[in-house]
Amino acid sequence: MTSFRSAGEMGMPRRNRALLGTVVALAFSLLGGAALAAAGPKSTTLSAEDKVCLECHAKPGLEKTLGNGEKLSLMIGAKGFAQSVHNSSGCEGCHSDIDAATHQKTPKDIATRRAFSLELMETCRDCHKKTVKQYEDSVHSALVRDGSEKAPLCSDCHNPHATQSAKDKPAGNAEPVACQKCHEGVTKAFAESVHGNTGDEALACKDCHQTHSVKAASFGNQMKAQCLSCHKDVATTHAAWLPNTERHLEAISCPACHSPGTTRRVNLTFYEGTTPEKVGVPKFVKLANWTDAKGSGLDARALWTLLQDFNNNGSEGKSVLRGRLEVQTGVQAHQLAQKALALKDCNTCHREGAASFQSVTVSMAGPDGRPLRRDASKGVLTSIESIGSVGGFYAIGSTRIKLLDTLLLMALGAGIFIPLAHLTVKLVSRRARPHGEAAAPEAGRPTPPAAGEGPGDSTDTH
Repeated sequence: MTSFRSAGEMGMPRRNRALLGTVVALAFSLLGGAALAAAGPKSTTLSAEDKVCLECHAKPGLEKTLGNGEKLSLMIGAKGFAQSVHNSSGCEGCHSDIDAATHQKTPKDIATRRAFSLELMETCRDCHKKTVKQYEDSVHSALVRDGSEKAPLCSDCHNPHATQSAKDKPAGNAEPVACQKCHEGVTKAFAESVHGNTGDEALACKDCHQTHSVKAASFGNQMKAQCLSCHKDVATTHAAWLPNTERHLEAISCPACHSPGTTRRVNLTFYEGTTPEKVGVPKFVKLANWTDAKGSGLDARALWTLLQDFNNNGSEGKSVLRGRLEVQTGVQAHQLAQKALALKDCNTCHREGAASFQSVTVSMAGPDGRPLRRDASKGVLTSIESIGSVGGFYAIGSTRIKLLDTLLLMALGAGIFIPLAHLTVKLVSRRARPHGEAAAPEAGRPTPPAAGEGPGDSTDTH
């Protein structure tokens, strides 16, 4: 292989040539960095086409009157858009239906702001297919399909003209502004809780509920699963003082003890095996209305009828009712206190007439995962007719069934009295027997021969 070098390089020592190469490379690196710094980030540079759009849309107060009389702001902040992640797409990237030549001459008819936002969500799908799919599987999307006018759309949480990358947003914000638009009470309670007021270590809504695939966390084991994702040693730490730990953790939701100032209820949920059973809304409502015609709450007999009906619908698994002690509202579920303030008094639940057991609901998972709830009568947990339906939920002291207590006492009494009576009769009869009286020979056994008699002394003849 032939090597080509300049005349000056041929006469230069190898060490000097290496040093010169390093200096030249460093110089080019510095010059390149200075050039990039002078040019600035590409995201803050507006295209000529976008500048033309902003000549009108950057004017304060620009708005449009919609078909229903609402006002839609058309003002776009030039600086915010230049720094947004959508700057690289430009105005026409999302508004491809607008013809610049006829835009001002042919105004677009828009019925409502909600309808306009729904229409533009299809534009979001073009670039954010995965995110939109996650949203469509969420409880928010389920509310939209049900016709809710308050369920959030993309533009309700993200300003499309000023959306920044997540890495550019300030960290440590314990009160997510987008969520508190609809969940003001929850976000306020969360901000004052042990998870929300810990400064830089504070959690955000997305840490438990995810950003776009928001589920109904209050149903099934989702809340417990989220707690255990961080508090992995729960079983071990509770076992140090809580008897029957696994059963308690299964039947009691975390906020029921860790939100000490809240009100609680017993929620009886239909399960098919280990999974919350899902049915259509009309079926559950129809059956509940039929069994509770007076509207006073499902009693023990109505609950049994419901359970039998779902077990006779041809499903492979057996429907059962699983009870769980939980708080009554979403706000209370977010009022988690410090560990030292958690309830540890057994009498809170295990005393007759405990307040936590005075409110009972029956629930079933709807098609979208949201719970369908129906009130139950207060005595449903203490009725003898409930043994076959809610026998799996029994808190010693709180859900006492009087008849069972009576039968239990009678069984215990009989188990103690009968053996004692038998023993007493035996002792008395033994004492009453005359001294020296020989015991009667047992039937079927020969009488032993008297003394002096042998086998050959028998008087029998053959």
